[in-house]
Amino acid sequence: MVKHSIKVGFSFGLTSGIITTLGLMVGLHAGTHSRLAVLGGILTIAIADAFSDALGIHISEESENRHTPKQIWAATIATFLSKFIFALTFIVPVLFFTLTTAVIISIAWGLTMLCIFSYSMAREQKEMPLKVVTEHLGIAIVVIIATHYVGHWISYMFG
Repeated sequence: MVKHSIKVGFSFGLTSGIITTLGLMVGLHAGTHSRLAVLGGILTIAIADAFSDALGIHISEESENRHTPKQIWAATIATFLSKFIFALTFIVPVLFFTLTTAVIISIAWGLTMLCIFSYSMAREQKEMPLKVVTEHLGIAIVVIIATHYVGHWISYMFG
């Protein structure tokens, strides 16, 4: 059961790390065009949101009242580490490319990782991979588009 708890935490952390970090990066880029703001946002996600998600999983697992403390902590730690580490990977393109190029590379990286993970998960669960991948990519793309326009709107209203 600890293996299942680690899988739960990893799945949640990876998915949240991709979608949250991409949304923040795209929104901050559209609203500020500031490398500093985007880097600060990524680090904030990697630290604060990783702890927040880990606590959320911890409380969720406790509330089910069917997991051992070891299982709960395994899910908590897996969530934190997967979100923290994966969010930090988005810093690399920001450090080595222009901000616009870094955002494009990050979108490609994040969506590719989401595709690979979704495909793997669908195969493991004997579901149709195309359906699962399309569903997960669709949600991520909606987040990316929405945060892009929210960033522009905030820049227009308050910039």
